[in-house]
Amino acid sequence: DCADFPDLADVTGQHTARRALEVAAAGGHHLFLSGPPGAGKTMLAERLPWILPPLTRQDSVEVTAVHSVAGILPPGEPLVSRPPYCAPHHSATMQSLVGGGTGVPRPGAVSLAHRGVLFLDEAAEFHSRALDALRQPLESGHVVIARAAGVVRLPARFLMVLAANPCPCGRHTLHGAGCECPPSVVRRYQARLSGPLLDRVDLRVEVEPVTRSDLLGQGGRGEPSEVVADRVREARERAAGRLTGTPWRLNSEVPGQELRTRWQAAPGALAQAERELERGLLTARGLDRVLRVAWTVADLRGRDRPEALDVAVALELRTGIARGAMSLTGAGT
Repeated sequence: DCADFPDLADVTGQHTARRALEVAAAGGHHLFLSGPPGAGKTMLAERLPWILPPLTRQDSVEVTAVHSVAGILPPGEPLVSRPPYCAPHHSATMQSLVGGGTGVPRPGAVSLAHRGVLFLDEAAEFHSRALDALRQPLESGHVVIARAAGVVRLPARFLMVLAANPCPCGRHTLHGAGCECPPSVVRRYQARLSGPLLDRVDLRVEVEPVTRSDLLGQGGRGEPSEVVADRVREARERAAGRLTGTPWRLNSEVPGQELRTRWQAAPGALAQAERELERGLLTARGLDRVLRVAWTVADLRGRDRPEALDVAVALELRTGIARGAMSLTGAGT
């Protein structure tokens, strides 16, 4: 029932994480939320599908076909119209994530989340082979399952949200206050999420514990999903207009080479990012991903191309290091 959908207004505090959610929805950027238990990571992920635009007719047909094959199509619903949400448990096998099975291959979580959201809570607890199997659909937008009976190709273009505690006890911070885990244990735990997988995640946000003032409502109630969804829709329309005649629909899909040549940022906008590249704090691929996010931030702000402030926000969201840019401007201002 649409009247009962999870609303962003219910999320207390978490201003940076809310902005990251908006940027993820507008540009199709994958998101990693790190923070202690109870900070609101799951609440945020559950609200992401409701700020995404409704499915187009073609997407609706694709999603409905996959859900029909899986036998999970709701009765009385000939076409799925809302982006799906799939949240497999961390004990899920590689087969249940990417699809397979004996006889006729069944769609896995990546296909059930096609054109919607795949949420991996307690991501560090997933088996490493299962997580590594995500890399192929993340790159190609589909999975190929080979069985004796034949080969099946299933769509799997989804928006991925990873959520993880910063350490086994969940209380590790940059200062280590309250954490009982030895540094070696923290490093091992965080290393469970492989570099190649995280490299495909454009947005990385540390979700802070909810403060007393947030709980008491002193910061004011956050924007409802409906308001944020309007900004997301407008930003997507702006990007779609720019990408007309190309194979791409979202900023996250555009190759870095195209962003550096065909659609260029404002003069001097990339200066800070280029300094970080020279200092080794950012890889060449990382710079491309910062540029993609900067275009999305610019679209949300109604700008024709990214300015220095948009790139600064993108750097904050890519590295997880606060630089003050997020406090100067929200994604929707």
